[in-house]
Amino acid sequence: MDKNAQAIQYMKEQNFEEAAKLFNEVIEKHPNDAVGYINFANLLMQVNENDRALLFLERAVELDPSAATAYYGLGNLYFEQSAFPKAQANFQKAIELGLEESDVYFMLGITLQSQEQPRLALPYLLRATELNPDDEEVLFQYGLSLAQSDSLADAEAIFKRVLEINQAHSDAHYNLGVISLFNEKVQDALKHFDEALRIQPDHLLALNGKQNVEQFINENKK
Repeated sequence: MDKNAQAIQYMKEQNFEEAAKLFNEVIEKHPNDAVGYINFANLLMQVNENDRALLFLERAVELDPSAATAYYGLGNLYFEQSAFPKAQANFQKAIELGLEESDVYFMLGITLQSQEQPRLALPYLLRATELNPDDEEVLFQYGLSLAQSDSLADAEAIFKRVLEINQAHSDAHYNLGVISLFNEKVQDALKHFDEALRIQPDHLLALNGKQNVEQFINENKK
């Protein structure tokens, strides 16, 4: 096992000190190889030393302008700082350079969502679901963008898929409740709000939805 691989193994074991030593040795031995800088930056991000991580990733890009994973790392750093346009540009660059992984498409979609552009997020979140079809969070965010883009029937189908993977996903139940209300299926809406609250008793949106539905039902009984 080479030093990079050994250091990555240490990272998985959360032995960050030993990982840092090995990555440092790799950089000293190969100072013009971007991989060492990218790996060290990933380690620094895990221990929340984001300012140092940024320097290492910028150095990696200087050494290898085609290092897609460096741009992905930069995208994550800028996303953490809520610098969404910069995050978007770096995620897009990573994809242009051939990074074909669910995570980069997912993060680009979330970055666009964060800029209130759910329609633009859709193709990237769709691609993320194609690359990782069983990830409930990827599916949920895709469903959310569909709902925000007024594609409610498609969103409903996606939220139901989320529940097939995880029946205890309170936010999926809540959103199905909202869609049921929109479709004037009041009892279905109430069931979903109740289920969201059973799973997560402090789900304020579901509580508000339930109260509104019950008020509507009571008023129509009079």
